[in-house]
Amino acid sequence: MLTLDRLRRLVADGEVDTVVMAFTDMQGRLQGKRLHAGYFLNVALESGTEGCNYLLAVDIDMNTVDGYAISSWERGYGDMEWVPDWRTLRLLPHLPATAMVQCDLLWPDHEPVAESPRTILTAQLDRARERGWEAHAGTELEFILFEDTYEEAQARNYQRLRASNQYNIDYSVLGTTRVEPLLRDIRNTMYAAGMDVEGAKGECNLGQHEIGFLFNEALVTADNHVVYKTAAKEIAALRGKSLTFMAKYDQREGSSCHVHLSLRGLDGELVFWDAERGERSRVYDQFISGLLATMRDFTLLYAPNINSYKRFADGSFAPTAIAWGMDNRTCAVRLVGSGPSARLENRVPGGDVNPYLAIAAMIAGGLHGIENDLDPVPPTEGNAYTQGLELVPRTLREARDAFASSKVARSAFGDAVVDHYTNMADVELQAFDAAVTDWELRRGFERM
Repeated sequence: MLTLDRLRRLVADGEVDTVVMAFTDMQGRLQGKRLHAGYFLNVALESGTEGCNYLLAVDIDMNTVDGYAISSWERGYGDMEWVPDWRTLRLLPHLPATAMVQCDLLWPDHEPVAESPRTILTAQLDRARERGWEAHAGTELEFILFEDTYEEAQARNYQRLRASNQYNIDYSVLGTTRVEPLLRDIRNTMYAAGMDVEGAKGECNLGQHEIGFLFNEALVTADNHVVYKTAAKEIAALRGKSLTFMAKYDQREGSSCHVHLSLRGLDGELVFWDAERGERSRVYDQFISGLLATMRDFTLLYAPNINSYKRFADGSFAPTAIAWGMDNRTCAVRLVGSGPSARLENRVPGGDVNPYLAIAAMIAGGLHGIENDLDPVPPTEGNAYTQGLELVPRTLREARDAFASSKVARSAFGDAVVDHYTNMADVELQAFDAAVTDWELRRGFERM
């Protein structure tokens, strides 16, 4: 990570000539602009920079769409201010002479843009901090790697691509060795960009891999997550390959993003563990209860796309049952560790998740359980897929309706945020309902 003073020295020495100013949009993507380093230091640093507010009101294809209160033709598509968070200033070693800083979004009157994902997470972190707690989180992102370039993949309509591994390589050393040049490049680049890399391992689907990073403060984890996701795609493209973080690329195993979370006191003291009794604390139990009680209401923030729901299938290691268990991977919430390592793992999110929204939802859900003194249901033992338990929503429409009508969501996030992300779901549903799929063409072109 860089300080502003070190950035000035690097620019003066000619080692940095470009600064990327970026923020995270609704879809979890980095959006921004590249500034010449001299302009950034001499002008933008003091006078700031802006971008059109439509960037928080478009579909995934960057089309302007109706239904957003903050941005429309009627409102004139004005600007948002981009305010750098200097804690995020870093080099991007895979790009020549380039640094990046991530930004918060403000309106021209300097009020925060409530609908911004980073603002949403910050608001929930502030709620926890009012109680004397900090949230720590880790995200485990899986992706599928292909030998085809992104341009070749598009030309083939994303069909018949060549996966970089031809068999299940879960934990296979040979399987990861086959693509180690790329995995190593990503690991070392991210370490040089200020992230604490743990390692890489193979996964079940063909060409599927995971690169892990150390637990950190929740906002740092979300910031790092989106930088890593963008950089991994860029590094793959530079090597003539492509990779996808889609939740469900094909009919084999989907790509998950398990989110680990725990609370700490502001001075680092344990919150989820009672050291004297050697067991989970009452706060931990309440947090688990709140997370489960809000799971259906908040699933939209864990699974934001049509494709997200294709991943939820019995016996797939993706959860279907709203349940918790001790080190039980068939449950939506898996408890791991004890003492300082005590944490919960939310197994609902997929690789397409927006980390700010998912972590914010987990904190809001946990605080709901604490504030309402909820008692946990018994842990699920054995196979949660077969026990007739309440299920996570199985479609985007079902999740959208639960979120839009949720009193808990409106209390935790505010009406503006709930309405904004409900509209995001509506836009996706309308686009999907209007599309004619390959499946329909194959089944109906001749035979119907």
